[in-house]
Amino acid sequence: MRTRTLLLLAIGCGLVILLAGGIQLLRVGGQQSTSPLLAAGQQGKAGDVSVELVSFTATDASHLAVVMRVGGADDPSGFDGFSLVGPGKVQPVSSSTCNGITVAVTDCTLSFDTSGLTGTARQLIFRRADRQLRWVLAQGD
Repeated sequence: MRTRTLLLLAIGCGLVILLAGGIQLLRVGGQQSTSPLLAAGQQGKAGDVSVELVSFTATDASHLAVVMRVGGADDPSGFDGFSLVGPGKVQPVSSSTCNGITVAVTDCTLSFDTSGLTGTARQLIFRRADRQLRWVLAQGD
């Protein structure tokens, strides 16, 4: 091949890549990047489950208890979607009173061991299906 043909092919490939990148940018640009921030008492919906943070209490320096009102689907392992996030991440401890999500709306308490977290910022996260709900429990310094 001649040099001119190779240069034209390179320019053509570059334009195709540029066009593909522009299309991808338009696709991604309209998406919501963060989940909505909910306040205590405000109900959110993730997939087929509705969730409301009723209250939360730091029982001592290394434990946090969160009372949730949850319902909408029968899922015995539905509470696996909850996590407490700070500088680190902690799953609910087994002493929670939540045995699974049911269709009927019920209140239960999730307990978190916060001894592995540093700092003071805390967020409760619930992920289900392709949705995520967030509650800020404590702001950082």
